[in-house]
Amino acid sequence: MEQYTTQMDAARRGIVTKELEIVAKKERMTVEELMPLVAEGKVAICANKHHTCIDPEGVGSMLRTKINVNLGVSRDCKDYDVEMEKVMAAVSMGAHAIMDLSSHGNTIPFRRKLTAECPAMIGTVPIYDAVVYYHKALGKITSEEWIDIVRMHAEDGVDFMTIHCGMNRATAARFKQNKRLMNIVSRGGSIMFAWMEMTGKENPFYEHFDEILDICREYDITLSLGDACRPGCIADATDTAQIEELITLGELTKRAWEKDVQVMIEGPGHMPMNQIAANMEIQKTLCH
Repeated sequence: MEQYTTQMDAARRGIVTKELEIVAKKERMTVEELMPLVAEGKVAICANKHHTCIDPEGVGSMLRTKINVNLGVSRDCKDYDVEMEKVMAAVSMGAHAIMDLSSHGNTIPFRRKLTAECPAMIGTVPIYDAVVYYHKALGKITSEEWIDIVRMHAEDGVDFMTIHCGMNRATAARFKQNKRLMNIVSRGGSIMFAWMEMTGKENPFYEHFDEILDICREYDITLSLGDACRPGCIADATDTAQIEELITLGELTKRAWEKDVQVMIEGPGHMPMNQIAANMEIQKTLCH
């Protein structure tokens, strides 16, 4: 019987998991070199306990760059067989992760097929799925229903999820005070902003973050903390909303690590070339 909950928990306990061994070998590192990086949160091994066919990979500091392929069905491209062909072609060409961004129809069979057959890491954005899953107006979706979608994706075997929890009501208010040229360009961010405006309620992913962490801990899911306030053009780079969201994501990262949940931080978005290095330093500092 396993003596750990997540890859981070195992690393902190000094337990060598089979996933850690595989990743260390791929990265030409020793287990002793890799384990502290996982324990400290500098490396994430995204591997849901239900994704049994996964060929594990590590993401993070001092590792090879990983290739993530975005795909999925939409109102314009509805053929799941075509998307599956894309998946297998991407994997055969060396993709390390598949991001299922399906936003139309019944997404469940395709997602389960991915975690049953695809050896690459599987990622999703639950907020996209919720909009089509519930078949009702955005403002009618309840806080509990948003969380239920996260749980469903966890049970389906998804290895990492992009959760838009950094833009709370305080950040949204600051965003409205500081006008942008291109507004919110994150799809998940715009959906959650609209939901908060419609309902007057707090972002459920932020308000019920501990519940999300409990789900992630149970299935060993890596949280990809979404950049809802990333700039969509260079004129909006490094503005108040972007930085304030990063501060919140840093606080949430600490809370995740306290529960042994692995974290990746998205960003930084569109910006002038001379701000990229500075932004990465800011992001690393604020998000630990």
